[in-house]
Amino acid sequence: MPKENYIGRRKTSTARLYVKPGTGKFVVNGQPIDEYLSTQARINVAKMPLEVTELEGQYDFKVTVRGGGVTGQAGAISLALARALDDHNEDVHTKLKEVGLLTRDDRMVERKKYGQPKARKKFQFSKR
Repeated sequence: MPKENYIGRRKTSTARLYVKPGTGKFVVNGQPIDEYLSTQARINVAKMPLEVTELEGQYDFKVTVRGGGVTGQAGAISLALARALDDHNEDVHTKLKEVGLLTRDDRMVERKKYGQPKARKKFQFSKR
């Protein structure tokens, strides 16, 4: 039996996704996904698992997402959605795996080091 909720993470964003059979309604933090993510590129990133598996319109999704920026949140939603679809349909696992949607993107912002203005940038060097 499939789980109740699915978690996806990207950078410092965490998405918790709830899924149930339905008509394709997609709500993020109480707003339709088109309003919340605003740009079509972010909406495409978040909905990519649905397009790859061709399951659009079969489930209703409710997502609560916190932390990070809107682009990181879109990536977190994508991972949570891929995990949910994988759990609900055994047939789609290979499709999702081939496209790389089941892999957590573990890239994070590198910390700032002391004696430097940023993580890798150095203060200007003066020879004289």
